[in-house]
Amino acid sequence: MTEQQPIAVLGGGSFGTAIANLLAENGQHVLHWMRDPDQVEAILATRENPRYLKGVKIHPGVEPLTDLAATLSACLLVFVALPSSALRQALQPVAEQLSGKLLVSTTKGIEANGFKLMSQVLEEIVPQARIGVLSGPNLAREVAEHALTASVIASEDEELCLRVQEALHGRTFRVYASGDRFGVELGGALKNVYAIIAGMASAMGMGENTRSMLITRALAEMTRFAVQLGANPMTFLGLAGVGDLIVTCSSAKSRNYQVGFALGEGLTLEDAVERLGEVAEGVNTIKVLKAKAEELQIYMPLVAGLHAILFEGRTLNQVIEALMLAEPKTDVDFIPTTGF
Repeated sequence: MTEQQPIAVLGGGSFGTAIANLLAENGQHVLHWMRDPDQVEAILATRENPRYLKGVKIHPGVEPLTDLAATLSACLLVFVALPSSALRQALQPVAEQLSGKLLVSTTKGIEANGFKLMSQVLEEIVPQARIGVLSGPNLAREVAEHALTASVIASEDEELCLRVQEALHGRTFRVYASGDRFGVELGGALKNVYAIIAGMASAMGMGENTRSMLITRALAEMTRFAVQLGANPMTFLGLAGVGDLIVTCSSAKSRNYQVGFALGEGLTLEDAVERLGEVAEGVNTIKVLKAKAEELQIYMPLVAGLHAILFEGRTLNQVIEALMLAEPKTDVDFIPTTGF
């Protein structure tokens, strides 16, 4: 089904560009808003987004522009693909225009002030909006290059889920629905932290057994945390949990993995982030997550360990050693073992 009106995508980064292209390939007219007029000029001139998705042709149905008010007044369905640090600042001034819209957050981050997920920030800015979250194992370049991909749209609003599925479903992109918005969004934000550890382990030549252990314990840790905050543990067995964790922890295309890899090669955090040249949300998330885990007294040894590596001068070897020396726990928190 083709929408009668255009669909807005906010944010000119790699994922925003990939989603805009996907929508246009499905026959939608897409208004792609970005802050930088030079970027708009470059896309109009070359039909490419040279900074973020070099070599990927941008569909003729995607119209890049810098006028946010005009973009929003023309659209009901809005995909928000802005970095977590810029989201509030960009959208607060147009809060009135966002009222009543269908807003879909694709940003996998947490706002430090008050531990707010992006959909909660959107709710705060626009209480009258209808809000959903799109998350899953969705590396932007692979989405743009038509690798078979699946994602999850999560919202209590069934009609919103349906609209997003209709708009995004295509030959190479499949969208599943979930009612657990909180769990899906937490999965997307938390896995970025563990991808940094996985990248480090890879750069340091640690074995496949080690990486598998790290990924599985990461899943246990993020599920334990999310359930304490009210998420459904079963959500983490899906695309937005284990699916996203696997791709982010095992792919050199993942930004957080790249930062970890650079750290494993001996670069400082500043140099690792600079080498990447884009936002790696996991770096922003780690401080917030450690503070919240301590406040709620949730056992998260990998998060504490990564924080120690990034900000307290510890090494990955020391952290893994501490993990191995810790008292053995049950394998899966939600399955009681006999005799307990």
